[in-house]
Amino acid sequence: MSTEAEIAVAVSKMKYDVNRIREDFPILKKKVHNKNLVYLDNAATTQKPTYVIDKVNKYYTSMNANIHRGVHALSQEATEEFESARIQIKQFINALGKNEIIFTRGTTEAINLVANSYGRKNINEGDEIIISNMEHHSNIVPWQMLCEEKKSKLRIIPINDDGELIVEQFEKLINERTKFISLVYVSNSLGTINPVKKIIDYAHQFKIPVMLDAAQAVNHIKVDVQKLNCDFLAFSGHKIYGPTGIGALYGKVELLETMPPYQGGGDMISKVTFEKTTYNELPHKFEAGTPDIAGAIGLGAAIEYVNKTGIENIKEHETSLLEYATKQIAEVPGLKIIGNAKEKTSVLSFVLDNIHPHDIGTFLDFEGVAIRTGHHCTQPLMQRFKIPATSRASFAMYNTKEEVDILIQGLKKIIEVFGK
Repeated sequence: MSTEAEIAVAVSKMKYDVNRIREDFPILKKKVHNKNLVYLDNAATTQKPTYVIDKVNKYYTSMNANIHRGVHALSQEATEEFESARIQIKQFINALGKNEIIFTRGTTEAINLVANSYGRKNINEGDEIIISNMEHHSNIVPWQMLCEEKKSKLRIIPINDDGELIVEQFEKLINERTKFISLVYVSNSLGTINPVKKIIDYAHQFKIPVMLDAAQAVNHIKVDVQKLNCDFLAFSGHKIYGPTGIGALYGKVELLETMPPYQGGGDMISKVTFEKTTYNELPHKFEAGTPDIAGAIGLGAAIEYVNKTGIENIKEHETSLLEYATKQIAEVPGLKIIGNAKEKTSVLSFVLDNIHPHDIGTFLDFEGVAIRTGHHCTQPLMQRFKIPATSRASFAMYNTKEEVDILIQGLKKIIEVFGK
């Protein structure tokens, strides 16, 4: 007999209609160079549903006020909406408590927060930090800066030709000097879904904390921080149909409690005198100054929207789309896919013989197709594959097979034009 949860999932699947979903995203009706917009740059940023836009608009038009400190009605209402968004995030990633959720400007700031707070306190001369060969610059540079300051060392997990971590090599990197691991959950350049649970479990045998960059994970797959047992996790609102300039850091409360504040200012304090400042309780200790209130409310709304649609339904739709696109694009002459991991989601990176990615991106734009070209803030990864850049098509819940067909037709036109 089916459980209530199984019935709910089954009903939700029956209701998944990509054309109906597209109606929720007003920008998808836009024309580009007199062509219908085909937006395939979702790994850079996702589009926003009307529900999110309306929530942000409602804040500015009916409750605009600063939060936490006001006793008047607008401040109370804004505070309630802001903290409700924190609870939405807590439930979405299954954190133990809302005090484990810290609002940041995005994944980049969250990683910098951990590097500057936890890292400065716990990393010393001669210690080692492990990252991988497929990291975004945001998960490389903060650790490099910390290593330079502390005279510690950055160690790199290598990847194979399919764009998968070589886990056996990772295990060999672990030694008594290893003090921290920071790893991307899903690669923005390759789409690879890393075996993060296996890595976390192994690291914890040696009491090494692990941080996950989940910017490309939360909008594609179910993320459960308790099941993963990660120590920190970061993601950005604009990757999951929310506003730009907002994101979240999850941290285990026992670690956050021991960490010094990242920034000083209003709301992260309990009491200030010229002799000494007492810091506020979690999570406010790490939220100095007036936050992006509208952004947080918008992020909460985006998570509501994703929950309503169903992350498993989104995953199923995007997996089907990726499989279709991979098969179709493989028939394009002279094209090579970069990143063929067995576990992969929503990203197709490729190169075309004798045609620069920037030319591909420019040509496709005139066909109404938006893709990303360049190194995707993963220059060491490009060096690993001995290429300067790739063209990247990345998919979201609102993309269709018809849009994939338009992409393929555009690529074939490019080959004809450049061939002549």
